[in-house]
Amino acid sequence: MFRLNCFFCLQLVFFILLFPFPGLSHPHVFISQRTDFVFDDKGLAGFRVSWTFDEMFSVMISEDFDSDHNQVLDAQEVAVIKEKAFGYIAPYNYYIHVRIDGKPFEVKFIKAFNAWLDDGIVCYEFFIPCHVLAADTPKQVVLSPYDPEYYSDIYFPDKTPLTMENEAAFSTKIQTARDQSTLIYYETVNPMAIFLSFKRK
Repeated sequence: MFRLNCFFCLQLVFFILLFPFPGLSHPHVFISQRTDFVFDDKGLAGFRVSWTFDEMFSVMISEDFDSDHNQVLDAQEVAVIKEKAFGYIAPYNYYIHVRIDGKPFEVKFIKAFNAWLDDGIVCYEFFIPCHVLAADTPKQVVLSPYDPEYYSDIYFPDKTPLTMENEAAFSTKIQTARDQSTLIYYETVNPMAIFLSFKRK
């Protein structure tokens, strides 16, 4: 039986992602995202993002990058995943779209990337530095995770979609909802977003 090489399949996925054809660009990869809003003594320091992928994409990543097939991703395998299966989305803000007081924030780089297998399911974690100084009036931050081509569908899990770290010095309000100001997939889909407001106590 002829069996396509998994690496070829993965490259085909990336090609379709980067060069989508009309009518073909609907979700093929499904990502559950948890977001940790990290504060320091001055205000917001950034976002720790955790992704859990669907089973099919996990099999592809595992087959192609778990080189010794031991279901454990070592440091070298993680580095290759970061380069070949994650870095290509850098021009798309790593799929994390942020507005601060209504103005777009460009995600230029990420830190502390890690990947692992959890019972065969691929998980990523990375940190996005985003420094927003707290003031006496509220700062408004909107974080909306989406693939602008809608090849990947990023959604929030029903339980614990977000957490906050070191926020005790600030008054915060936070909620998740559809971002009515943004449309993707031929202007038919409003992606989910997290709306954060914070100020000094």
